[in-house]
Amino acid sequence: MKLLKDILPKGVETHGDLNVEVHGLTMDSRAAGAEINLFAAIKGTQVDGHDYIAKAVESGANVIIAEHKDESASEDVTWIISDNSAKTLGEVAAAFHDNPSAKLKVIGVTGTNGKTTVSSLLHNLFTLLGEQCGLLSTVEYIVGKKRIPSTHTTPDSIRLQAMLSEMVDAGCTYCFMEVSSHALQQERVAGLRFAGALFTNITHDHLDYHGTFRNYLYAKKLLFDCLDHAAFALVNRDDKNSSVLLQNCKASKYTYALKRPADFKARLLEHDFGGMLLELNGQEAWYKLVGTFNAYNLLAVYGAAFLCEFPEDEIITQMTRLESVEGRFQYIKSPDGITAIVDYAHTPDALENVLSTINTIRTNNEQLITVVGCGGDRDKEKRPLMARTALKNSTKVILTSDNPRFEDPKTILKEMEQGAEPQHFKKMLTIEDRENAIKTAISLAEQGDIILIAGKGHETYQEIEGVKHPFDDREIFNRYTKTN
Repeated sequence: MKLLKDILPKGVETHGDLNVEVHGLTMDSRAAGAEINLFAAIKGTQVDGHDYIAKAVESGANVIIAEHKDESASEDVTWIISDNSAKTLGEVAAAFHDNPSAKLKVIGVTGTNGKTTVSSLLHNLFTLLGEQCGLLSTVEYIVGKKRIPSTHTTPDSIRLQAMLSEMVDAGCTYCFMEVSSHALQQERVAGLRFAGALFTNITHDHLDYHGTFRNYLYAKKLLFDCLDHAAFALVNRDDKNSSVLLQNCKASKYTYALKRPADFKARLLEHDFGGMLLELNGQEAWYKLVGTFNAYNLLAVYGAAFLCEFPEDEIITQMTRLESVEGRFQYIKSPDGITAIVDYAHTPDALENVLSTINTIRTNNEQLITVVGCGGDRDKEKRPLMARTALKNSTKVILTSDNPRFEDPKTILKEMEQGAEPQHFKKMLTIEDRENAIKTAISLAEQGDIILIAGKGHETYQEIEGVKHPFDDREIFNRYTKTN
């Protein structure tokens, strides 16, 4: 509970009693009441919260954050009027929870690919280095020793500040979090102070939401724009857009790269499906992760740990203990000698990275069969690119359903098929049912062959018309290989 006047950000317009007690915050009018009496009206992509102010007040809300007053509302309501109610809510939520990001070091990770791996590896590394850590990722939220399945890559500002507060109470010193472009655009991280920010890369994704690649890039840039002089910014210099993110950034700026001069350098010396030999800032060591993309991920993790002033030798020693993140290049060997690699790759660039890694390691005496789909209600432009990438780099490809959501899977598959070049028609199959697609891939495979099952990774469900049905690519593969 806080007095409203004690949690107000500067510069907002107010009307009414500022000594009113605030017991809780919500953006959902259905949750408003005496115990959750501050309602924030947020303009979303589908719904405008301003349309539900009257309902929130009727339910018991007596403090409203909005971009304009509803004159029909009760005179007992206190109004906070802002030109950006989402941003104001974030700042109020931070103050309501006593600004938890000022009491622990929050390090944000943004980029198209690698966010989950980098943030999770940072959490695991810093834990090995003796720190108590929190994690906010696509796979899960970790608050001290408590693990919670995630609902969004980056939670809404109310839940985010509440979890950061829980981390402080649990004795955490660091929090590592994925920061999505959606979250930045929607001001979910408003009121949060970052001790550091990492950029992995940026490729074609989320144009259904952002409209253009430039808008997508500049949404990512918002993370670096909010850093202060005491923070650090660490970017992948091999990505040509990294310099844009650092423009007007106040933080101390650092780079990492495999190909170009940078503050943190690495060289991939050799690798197989069990790991890789990596020279990292002049020191050679064997790591359990695989592929060039993971060399970048490890380099980013090393750089962040170094900038947090941990001893270099200790960083590398503990990094050799790190293992792959769930659903990211997850390697499964069946009893009959077929290998599956389950990966979350759902962009053309991520898919090409995974396929390139497999092709570098394999002997070419075996088949590489790729099972891949595209999600519904998402960026349609990447669908033909996903199919073209898979066909170019695989022996056989089975196009299938991913999470169709509210779209017709047949329509998604037809759009993917448009990316197939004539010379690849013979090695393409389309099987809408994902379980049958995986089963067919297994039936086509022989001992020693490799099946890449791409797109869903760690997910244990398939989302169809608003319902999440139990579905795990790994479980399906194991089921049918055990019965063969």
